[in-house]
Amino acid sequence: MKLYYAPGACSVSPHIALCEAGLAHEIEKVDLKARKTESGADFLAINPKGYIPALKLDNGEVLVEGVAIVQYIADRKPDSGLAPRAGTMERYRLQEWLTFISSELHKAFSPLFNAAMPEEGKKIFRDRLMTRFAYVDKQLAGRDYLMGSAFNVADGYLYNMCRWAKRVELDLSGCPNVNAFVARVEARPKVIEALRAEGLM
Repeated sequence: MKLYYAPGACSVSPHIALCEAGLAHEIEKVDLKARKTESGADFLAINPKGYIPALKLDNGEVLVEGVAIVQYIADRKPDSGLAPRAGTMERYRLQEWLTFISSELHKAFSPLFNAAMPEEGKKIFRDRLMTRFAYVDKQLAGRDYLMGSAFNVADGYLYNMCRWAKRVELDLSGCPNVNAFVARVEARPKVIEALRAEGLM
């Protein structure tokens, strides 16, 4: 498998999942402005949507959208514990978290990365994000990870959103459970492996 990524972008989540699952993979950096891969390939020919992540499977198919990719990875290695078994209530709880992170956190960061967005507009999105992170903080009370004591693919995704908070000056100091979660995830050897490979350590 090959993961097309941009350092520190939303592709960090499937990269962590690949490392945690112990699946053999390559990574190839994408210049999102030029729409070219590190080897010079036209990225739009790989993913016509033009954004990462994209996962090229061993049979040549390409899977896109981070939430789909991380579940695919988890299902390739069910013994990794990265996702509950399909069809169980626990799996739907995982999908609930992945959807929340995707729609309520991930997309709300986009305006904060937009240099043309006025500061007044950014304040609205920062306030919205703080409300969402406060909710996550309450859910993490008494838990190591989102769904209890075991790390899963939603945790990798949430961790990357917490990394983004620093980049856009979103102050999470009032979320002690989130901060403890971040420290816990950052100490995981496979997370360190993924971050090192992207030059993020």
